[in-house]
Amino acid sequence: MRTRPLTAAALLTLASALALAGNAAAAQPGSPGPLYDANGKLVPQPFPPGEGPPRLKEQAVVRALLRTPKVADWIDRYPHNLATDATFDRKARTWTVQVWSGRAGEIATGKVTDRGAVTEAWTGPQVAWKMARGSPGAFGGKLLTSWPVWLGLSAVFLLGLIDLRRPLTTSTLDLLVLLSFGVSLVFFNRGEVFQSAALAVPPLAYLLARTAWIGLRRGARPHMPVPRWPVWALVGATLFLVGFRVGLNVENPRTVIDVGYAGVIGADRIMDGRIPYGTMPTEEGKPCGPAASDGEIRDRIQANGRCESANPSGDTYGPVAYLAYVPAVAALGWSGKWDRLPAAHATAIAFDVLVLLGLILVGRRFGGIRLAAVLAFGWAAYPFTTYALMSNTNDAIMPALLVWGFWLASSPAARGVATALAGWTKFAALALAPLWLTYRSVDKPARMGRFALGFALATLAAFSILLLDPSLRDAIDTFWDRTLGFQIDRPSPFSIWGWGPYHARGIPDLSSLQTVAQVATIALAGIVAFVPREKGPLELAALSAAVLLAVELCLTHWFYLYLPWVLPFVLLALFLPREGVAPRTEP
Repeated sequence: MRTRPLTAAALLTLASALALAGNAAAAQPGSPGPLYDANGKLVPQPFPPGEGPPRLKEQAVVRALLRTPKVADWIDRYPHNLATDATFDRKARTWTVQVWSGRAGEIATGKVTDRGAVTEAWTGPQVAWKMARGSPGAFGGKLLTSWPVWLGLSAVFLLGLIDLRRPLTTSTLDLLVLLSFGVSLVFFNRGEVFQSAALAVPPLAYLLARTAWIGLRRGARPHMPVPRWPVWALVGATLFLVGFRVGLNVENPRTVIDVGYAGVIGADRIMDGRIPYGTMPTEEGKPCGPAASDGEIRDRIQANGRCESANPSGDTYGPVAYLAYVPAVAALGWSGKWDRLPAAHATAIAFDVLVLLGLILVGRRFGGIRLAAVLAFGWAAYPFTTYALMSNTNDAIMPALLVWGFWLASSPAARGVATALAGWTKFAALALAPLWLTYRSVDKPARMGRFALGFALATLAAFSILLLDPSLRDAIDTFWDRTLGFQIDRPSPFSIWGWGPYHARGIPDLSSLQTVAQVATIALAGIVAFVPREKGPLELAALSAAVLLAVELCLTHWFYLYLPWVLPFVLLALFLPREGVAPRTEP
């Protein structure tokens, strides 16, 4: 009689122990059981961070990535003897999968969870170039590149500059072509860089042919477009647009890309008594900051003992590109980090305004107050000048120097100084040297001598920063290696010339054709220096645009930020009255 309660208690204890043991066993890492909610749906149960071996095998996660439609379509362009590798991150519980194909190198990569879900898949240019992955608002900010704002700016630009009484003209087509780069930008923002690069070529080629024709043929533009808006309306719209652009820049402090950051670093180095070349912050020092969202630690202890954000390839520009940032860095400083960088914002805004003021002076000198208003409005309304301003790059410095040099074009020395300073900011401007040298100076050695003297003095002033290095010869070698030497061999998928290294079926290697284009550009720069023999301001502007467009068309690394280089001279080619021809007046 007494044993029954004991037996029952023992059985109950044994059952409880078995239940607890079962629960404990179920909780052990490495043996997860599926859990379901009240509706019968599977509840994902990842491993605790940093615990347990991977749930899947390497072959399984590789197959998961290769079956992704985007990756499958891309690797179908290659032979099937692919090499793959997958590494497991125990802390993040994710796999990183890499795919190689012979001489093409790494052709695909991605992230796969330990449950087999593909969270990232990058192919072709996207593997090595994060800017090719189509991140929304990575350049220019999300607000500017949103459909309503971008299309609104484009409509304002077009309606403000076309001749409303004669809309179906070549001049209207010219303006539409200027805006058509936005189609290419749509594909770039989606990460489709082959399509975006190809779509940028037709408008570049058209504008090159159009401006060259205007500069070489006196009767090429029989009807000058006459915007019908009153001057006061154009001025009011320009003031509003300038305020909108500056306000947008100030309200988006973290939009400085690596180009603007490089300018701030270079100015800091100059103020510290060092040359910018070979002294940029690298990724090799001891980490001294938090990891970014991608796990990369960019803040490192540098050779100067300071914790700075890395930008190892920031020293690829001419010396003026760094000297231009010195005033802002002296006034606003730099923390050493890639933070809001107020000096970069200030410099970008300052040179954007300088271009606009220069265009006002040029317009006032060569066409009166209406032309001044038209040119200023065109710069402020064009979406890609705002795009560059919002990216806080150095791409307004070169056109600012050239526009002010054009205003003083009657002075050979001023042309020489402007050409040199612009060329030692962005090397593309050096292609203008023959044209600007011979402008109204053919058979006039004294005038060409004054141009050469101005060019030489400005060059010496710009390169005087190399004297900051203890060894001038080493400084010159470093400058060459880090700038022109780097640019000559620079790979890039953002033009049609950089596709060869991918060795993908259906993606042509056009490097041989690029050589032909480069030779033609050099020939064009030489020919327009003497043809036509007598040039006025319109011919100088149109042929300057043609030469710069030819250079852009030859670049392996081309980007939308380069459009402000040519816009002032394209606008001048379209609206500047030809010398000796009276402009049409308002009725």
